[in-house]
Amino acid sequence: MRDEFQADLQAVSHQLVEMAEGVRAALRQATRALLTADRRAAESVIERDAEIDGLYRQIEERVCDVLARQAPVASDLRAMITALHVAADLERMGDLAEHVAKTALRRHPSPAVPAELRPVFTDMANIADRMAGKIASVLARPDADLAAELDGDDDAMDDLHRGLFGVLLGADWPYGVETAIDATLLGRFYERFADHAVNSAEHVVYLITGETVTPA
Repeated sequence: MRDEFQADLQAVSHQLVEMAEGVRAALRQATRALLTADRRAAESVIERDAEIDGLYRQIEERVCDVLARQAPVASDLRAMITALHVAADLERMGDLAEHVAKTALRRHPSPAVPAELRPVFTDMANIADRMAGKIASVLARPDADLAAELDGDDDAMDDLHRGLFGVLLGADWPYGVETAIDATLLGRFYERFADHAVNSAEHVVYLITGETVTPA
């Protein structure tokens, strides 16, 4: 029974890493679509979101099956519950990448954001990419110190998000209401992607230490 549980746990771990890598790739492609009006990249993100959703369902079903068959306790139970929480956050990250891609597709063949905002969204995307990479790493090899780094990354994302609002609310904003609304939503998508990455990291810390992370 113990060997069977470890095999199930390993399978779930591999699927979580696959999800993390998938949402990282999705946001990369969505950002490329956003900044370069790459229609095919946007369509690919939308099409492949079903794969991320499928992994989420597989993890959920496997964890529920293990809980029913083996009734794990202590650290084993914590590992299963952590997997469910992390999978839910990763699934939402995939949805947010899809939202970015849909925004890019809606504005095609024009870029969805004006040239002066591209550096901000490039920076936001780079931070989000770094965070998703760290999540994939800590899921493959649990590391509480690396997981804790995501708080600092999230602070940098929040700074960019606030700076974006400063531009959009400026008196000299020349691009109209519709573009401002798109940019506002896009900023929110990247900011929420980062938030879910932090949530995932906090669940990993809980798995390793058994202690709940208290928000600062």
